[in-house]
Amino acid sequence: MTQCVVIQCAAEKSGPCHADADPDSALGLCGRHLLAAHDWVARRVGVTDRLPSPCLACGSRLGVCYPSGWLCAICEWKVGDIPDHDASALRVDVVYYIRFRGRIKIGTSGNPRRRLASLPHEEILAFERGDRLVEQRRHAQFAGHRIPRTEWFEQHEALFQHTSELRAGVDDPWAQYALWVSRRAALL
Repeated sequence: MTQCVVIQCAAEKSGPCHADADPDSALGLCGRHLLAAHDWVARRVGVTDRLPSPCLACGSRLGVCYPSGWLCAICEWKVGDIPDHDASALRVDVVYYIRFRGRIKIGTSGNPRRRLASLPHEEILAFERGDRLVEQRRHAQFAGHRIPRTEWFEQHEALFQHTSELRAGVDDPWAQYALWVSRRAALL
């Protein structure tokens, strides 16, 4: 077994550590010095973990813990600080695409959680930043498959292609929406 590579230079003890290096350590450090190195890194760059409660600014659950406290990993809001504004009142208009019973609805809302809670749907296909103007453009773009006098459309390849492009790199539309709200809050 190899010894810890740390050379101690404290007044009470100087010279090599002499403890056995942890066999799993790529650094050749003993358990005590590995913990000291971890604590040093944690003070400098923080430790990413689940926040104790959702971020008040953006709703994220991912944070970075520093000795001075938690920061949201998404919007960098300090946990415990009270927002200057009501974050839930921030308006970020989105065009939403939802699927229900073989049909797709294209609609818009400034509060998609409330709006989608009132609509029957099996799946949220995508969100797109935009207001009524963008919604009207999408209705015109896919008009050939529109169910008359509704915002519902028959499923077809062009619409699936469009929602696939919107979802590219997005695992969860709600996380994307939270990021948009966070960016909006940062501008206030």
